[in-house]
Amino acid sequence: MSKVRTALVIGGGIAGPVAATALLKAGIEATVHEAYPAESNGIGGTLALAPNGLAALGIVGADDAVRSIAVPIRRMTMSIGAKKPSEMPGVPNLPPLQVVERGDLHRALRERATAAGVRFAYGKRLVAVDENPTGITARFADGSTAGADVLIGADGVRSIVRTLIDPDAPGPGYTGLLGFEGYADTAADLDVEPGTMTFAFGKRAYYLYGPRPGGGIMWGANLPSRKYMTLNEARAIPTEDWLRTLRETYAGDVPGGELARRMTAETLQVVGALHIMPPVPRWYRGRMVLVGDAVHAPSNSTGQGASLAIESAVELARCLRDLPDPSSAFAAYEGLRRARVEKITARGAKINHTKTPGPVARKAMSVMMPIMLKAMNIEKTLGREQRHVIGWDAPVTAAPVAAH
Repeated sequence: MSKVRTALVIGGGIAGPVAATALLKAGIEATVHEAYPAESNGIGGTLALAPNGLAALGIVGADDAVRSIAVPIRRMTMSIGAKKPSEMPGVPNLPPLQVVERGDLHRALRERATAAGVRFAYGKRLVAVDENPTGITARFADGSTAGADVLIGADGVRSIVRTLIDPDAPGPGYTGLLGFEGYADTAADLDVEPGTMTFAFGKRAYYLYGPRPGGGIMWGANLPSRKYMTLNEARAIPTEDWLRTLRETYAGDVPGGELARRMTAETLQVVGALHIMPPVPRWYRGRMVLVGDAVHAPSNSTGQGASLAIESAVELARCLRDLPDPSSAFAAYEGLRRARVEKITARGAKINHTKTPGPVARKAMSVMMPIMLKAMNIEKTLGREQRHVIGWDAPVTAAPVAAH
């Protein structure tokens, strides 16, 4: 039986509220400490939740709330240059992908957590921890402290907890792409099919488009850039300058050029550098452990970032429920998760390389991609990934404890 009765969760984005809700379900009191001074709904834009992510949300009772604010994607296509989009195979007998506004998802997860009894504390930026054999104390920038049996770092790709666990831990890698997202109020004249997401390799850059939650059409752009730019650095550049760059980049693409022309300063979201986390050597130390993007952030190419974060949050709670101490619980959690998330991350890295092909490679893709899509064994490629279901009621057995 677990000796863990309380937990501090650092970070109130996606993994944090889910972890706290799952911990309460497991009989462990959890409080979420968020660095922002008030409720924040992220940097905007949309994200996708795969069937495995929705299945994990069902364990904490948040799946229906998320479906109610999402748009189901029942069909996906791929286009290269001016060619007509080719049908992409989907994994059969699974619910559709769900596209949701990031802010709406954050809000839904917070509401579900609050309804379950999770407490949230805002303006709590973690700066240090004090650990002893019986517990851990978090120290925040405002001078306050909080104590619990364990501390869970759900504080994103720039995780403070990751560096507290291992000062030599790697930070997020740069994909070589800057992210942008915008929307058009209408798609009636753009030949965009309802419920369809299209992944497009334009003449100079990659983009995607599909239905937007709330109506209209969403357009996401991955702009190649040798220069790394943080969110703040990218947003320091006037939006009109970015619009001009995007319109020039996608001018020769259909419908990319028209979508770029329809974006305005009010509808364009500047995301900055797109990240991918390299393998993190140490997932935990003592009474601290990482979850979500803090430990595994696959590129957006996988469509699995949020879903994997949700899965890991639920699995961590399950391990803390069933194993007698933090060390054995954390070891079992890493054993359940590392191989899966690193395999998906590696898949995303391969996809990233195809987003910036040269003229010769683009011409070869135009010929080969339709053939490859028809020959693809989708069950082998994505079936195991998307059919993954966590056995919440099954007891977790201890994994061999590695040195941490």
